[in-house]
Amino acid sequence: MRLQMIDMQEFARRLSYLGADAFTSGDVVDLATAADVRISADLEIDAALAQRLLDQISPPLPVTAAQLTASQWPPRTSSRPAAPSVSFSSPGAVDGPSDQPSRPRSSGPARGGRRPGSRRTGR
Repeated sequence: MRLQMIDMQEFARRLSYLGADAFTSGDVVDLATAADVRISADLEIDAALAQRLLDQISPPLPVTAAQLTASQWPPRTSSRPAAPSVSFSSPGAVDGPSDQPSRPRSSGPARGGRRPGSRRTGR
């Protein structure tokens, strides 16, 4: 598999797409300088170099270096919303909302169709 590579102008364009600020080629050079990387206008950027440059951006961008240098851009976003987080307090138990009333659960065979308290007497 061939490594995906993009040029510095494309890297700056993709960073601009992701961030609130517009990135220029000069900004990419500044990122490279901060990462102690020698860079030139004709240098191709692969995922490893992109990661070193991304590490210099604060706050971090919501994309990986592999996504940033992928041939398909912009990265696909799921049309389904993300699932809410669940915290586990012990194996097998899930913490649910605390405002739900707890109801006793019976775990035996179903009763014979009689309502509780309607026992026949006198037999």
